Amino acid sequence: MARLPVYHRALLTLAQRGERTVSSAELSVVTGVTAPTVRRDLSHLGSFGTRGTGYAVSQLLARVDRALGIDREWPVVVVGIGSLGRALARSGNFSARGLKVVALLDIDPQVVGSAVGGVAVEHVDRLEAVVKREEAAIAVLATPPGAAQSLADRLAAAGVRAILNLAPVVLRPALGVRVGTVDLAAELQVLAFYGARTEGPARTVTGAGRRRRQSS
Repeated sequence: MARLPVYHRALLTLAQRGERTVSSAELSVVTGVTAPTVRRDLSHLGSFGTRGTGYAVSQLLARVDRALGIDREWPVVVVGIGSLGRALARSGNFSARGLKVVALLDIDPQVVGSAVGGVAVEHVDRLEAVVKREEAAIAVLATPPGAAQSLADRLAAAGVRAILNLAPVVLRPALGVRVGTVDLAAELQVLAFYGARTEGPARTVTGAGRRRRQSS
């Protein structure tokens, strides 16, 4: 399941280039997944590859779309229109992946009433009404951590069945609600961990040297 979006991105790029067929070896190169794993994964979508030719890009893309459930359009509500929420609202990547940002919610009076990406920002007090109006099943939480749990509870009670949490806090999901969490700071810390171990032999940095590195 986790690899399907990777295949989707690669196939979408190939389709946009006008490519008609692709082999498992070619998909392996562009996705970083081994060719045997590609073949095994795609075998779960049905038998439609041709030996010596590979897969028809359009057919395979349609199968992946169906498997991901994005052969239809999913309305998405974004809660929290700070810098991250604005970037998401303005992103053009959603529509290519079966997702459409249909509503934006915030509590800041200086933000409410403005438009981001062509969508008006409404007050978070209208959360339940907005979810019902848009028939939204997916929500993105880009709020401060202190507000995330209560908003997640409200979204679940309003009928949202999947939440992408971007707040640096662990949420308690309601029954029947799928929660995915992306903590950007934590991901950067993991990269720093591995980066620190690939710099080469450890060396002592003097105070002056440390200050130069920090200011560079």
